[in-house]
Amino acid sequence: GENAREAYTTMSKAIRAARRPVVFSLCEWGSNKPWQWAAPVGALWRTTGDINAQFDGVRNMGTWTSNGIMHNADQNDTLNKYAGKGHWNDPDMLEVGNGLTEGENRAHFSLWCIMASPLIAGNDITKMSASTLAILTDKQAVAIDQDTLGVQGFRVSQKDSLEVWVKPLGAGDWAICFFNRGSQSRVFNYRWADQAITDPVSGRVLDCGKQGYELYDIWNRKKAGTTAKAFAATIPGHDVALMVLSGKK
Repeated sequence: GENAREAYTTMSKAIRAARRPVVFSLCEWGSNKPWQWAAPVGALWRTTGDINAQFDGVRNMGTWTSNGIMHNADQNDTLNKYAGKGHWNDPDMLEVGNGLTEGENRAHFSLWCIMASPLIAGNDITKMSASTLAILTDKQAVAIDQDTLGVQGFRVSQKDSLEVWVKPLGAGDWAICFFNRGSQSRVFNYRWADQAITDPVSGRVLDCGKQGYELYDIWNRKKAGTTAKAFAATIPGHDVALMVLSGKK
């Protein structure tokens, strides 16, 4: 007869009393808005229903539904103000390596890193491809997720199938993800100085019109110029370009 907040608080107190190093992950599928009350209770909490290895949409399972990756990303995106060091929004485990295309694996992992999501592998790690292993263990992508500033990133813009997501990083840097949500290849043209982006959680401002940044392309593992030149690239459907912007010292 207890409600979710009471029940998970009871579990939390018992775990603390046991004096063992336990990471307490709450899962009530976001039904009771745990982001509003769970920070002192556990380290992470599910914000969504169960995920499955489809890119978008919702799958009818008869008596329940299972969500596509982007469905969960959409639900989690707007909850950035509730996340922080030691208390994280969890849009469910990763489906990287569970039958998605390589581009979809990259996009899925990139967005979870931008959102500072817990990175819980949901694939069979004894039978994964070299590509899947490379994505799940990419140190620079994981560093975005686990950045010391501890801020969940967010979606800045959405036009047709083209989306831009950003995350402020420590030392004044930023991560930015250009995401093609559509199924067909699209050309991205992004002029860095056209808009100033303010992170509502940290108050940090990305204004490339006032400060230049050097670019590093995470998935291509190479320097990619500076923000003095517009970003222009053809991105395949369900794929991303993930960049780190480093302020010129």
